[in-house]
Amino acid sequence: MFLYPLVRPLLFSLDAEHVHEMTVAWLSRHPDMAGMLAGGTVEDPVRLMGLEFRNRVGLAAGLDKNGECIEAFDRMGFGFIEIGTVTPRPQAGNPRPRMFRLPHERAIINRLGFNNQGVDALVARATRARRRAVLGINIGKNADTPIERAEDDYLICLGKVYPVADYITINISSPNTAGLRDLQQSGRFDQLLRKLTDAREQLSDRHGKRRPLLIKIAPDIDDAQLIDIAQTARERGIDGLIATNTTITRTGVEHRALAKEAGGLSGAPLRPLADRVLRRLRQAVGPDFPLIGVGGILSGADAAARREAGADLVQIYTGFIYRGPGFIGDCARALRR
Repeated sequence: MFLYPLVRPLLFSLDAEHVHEMTVAWLSRHPDMAGMLAGGTVEDPVRLMGLEFRNRVGLAAGLDKNGECIEAFDRMGFGFIEIGTVTPRPQAGNPRPRMFRLPHERAIINRLGFNNQGVDALVARATRARRRAVLGINIGKNADTPIERAEDDYLICLGKVYPVADYITINISSPNTAGLRDLQQSGRFDQLLRKLTDAREQLSDRHGKRRPLLIKIAPDIDDAQLIDIAQTARERGIDGLIATNTTITRTGVEHRALAKEAGGLSGAPLRPLADRVLRRLRQAVGPDFPLIGVGGILSGADAAARREAGADLVQIYTGFIYRGPGFIGDCARALRR
């Protein structure tokens, strides 16, 4: 756990996506060694959505898009692991370069575009993985699927991941797939949720288990749309919301040349937006509706503040990149009560 600060300067001297690929390859081969780097698991059980989490800290979607490192992240001590975003068919994503670090701001800009090997490959790996952590699978649509037929892609993925996921996240908030965020608009949002929850009932009967459905939302929406999303989600039987995805704004990094790069911004500059959205959601849904806070968490104190703002659980991604495996335990201890 003390090794990462020594290794990080070397890693950060290389192309961000190349390092990501090397890391995923290493973690997939050495899950037990990965666990040793984290310095032990924090046991702080919490029950939510009918699931038992060993602690409140999860890995956000995007880091392990293909489910290659489930066992490694499990050994590191995450309470839950969200893999994906996965699409029905494999796709390459957007052209490279498409991932950029801003170390002074502890931030990342990415425009990966749901690059993944397709849902069948992910399900095969998830089926084989040995784990204690809760497993979430984040699903999306292929880039070449017209927005008018987006629900078809979500329904395909839902049916295929249903037997192996503990919960399923519907990603309609990535800024890196053209038109995707239009699915957050009132009419389309309600129609999508209706079809997904209807399909979930059929899958529940078929498999004898009811999987929670969550929606991951964008930080770049106004209060009126936020309230509409919250109300529609509750009315349609959605089990929780994840706030938030990356932002298309550049507040806090506008002075950097990389701020001109297209894509979603994550890390410390996202914190105020993600915190605002979470607080508004908690006000809108009341105290008993599950909310997961993500975005801009780079310390244990940040995790505790997000919990205070209304999150039942938190997820990390950019903070994990900057802080390393020991950061999981730091957050889990900060959230332990």
